[in-house]
Amino acid sequence: IECVVCGDKSSGKHYGQFTCEGCKSFFKRSVRRNLTYSCRGNRNCPIDQHHRNQCQYCRLKKCLKMGMRREAVQRGRVPPSQPPGLPGQFALTNGDAASAAAAASLNGHSYLSSYISLLLRAEPYPTSRYGQCMQPNNIMGIDNICELAARLLFSAVEWARNIPFFPDLQVTDQVALLRLVWSELFALNASQCSMPLHVAPLLAAAGLHASPMAADRVVAFMDHIRIFQEQVEKLKALHVDSAEYSCLKAIVLFTTGKCDKQQSPAATEGRNSKHDK
Repeated sequence: IECVVCGDKSSGKHYGQFTCEGCKSFFKRSVRRNLTYSCRGNRNCPIDQHHRNQCQYCRLKKCLKMGMRREAVQRGRVPPSQPPGLPGQFALTNGDAASAAAAASLNGHSYLSSYISLLLRAEPYPTSRYGQCMQPNNIMGIDNICELAARLLFSAVEWARNIPFFPDLQVTDQVALLRLVWSELFALNASQCSMPLHVAPLLAAAGLHASPMAADRVVAFMDHIRIFQEQVEKLKALHVDSAEYSCLKAIVLFTTGKCDKQQSPAATEGRNSKHDK
């Protein structure tokens, strides 16, 4: 996989996109230090393996254009010198001193607005990315359905990995929470991207095609599909907007008592901290 910024070999996904170590470090340094660059050209310099260090302005511009997220850098752990629990620690999205001062005084409604904004920014795909599959007149086969279902499921995981508090949990706690609520997150994503209602029976067909099962399991499986379809229909009828979907997903992810006895103290503390805000 190539770095989306310069085309060099990617070392993994950093701040929302696959990048090389060089572009990852450059982006993190630029955001954390709130560096300001200028371009000596026409602000359209080529950024590749051979020219990426020639214009920092255009390099940072391309990082942002390709989808690297400032808030993913700002969401790093709180330095030892900073008092814990400042509501502004997840709200520093533009990195300037004025925002830092304003963020430190956030409370109540303003904190909630900032938190919702971060939830929205964590969405891995805009709804338009599903557009080709969602055309009303588009005939969807089992392969298309399986691909769409995989996208919805993976997008839920990617979203969770990029929202405040969740990445700070131990990996075992993250996995436990996602295992408990993946079906609810899947239903919310299906409704949010306007999945056609006729897709539910196709999901059932795809499931049965992929894994033949006994008659009693078929009955239970079809019951789950029916419940899924009802949930999607109800959500569509409510005309839920993007911010409300993000809030619902956060509530579903963090509000669960099923695994409290298995969760580490950090997981419980993180969940309580979010609700206290």
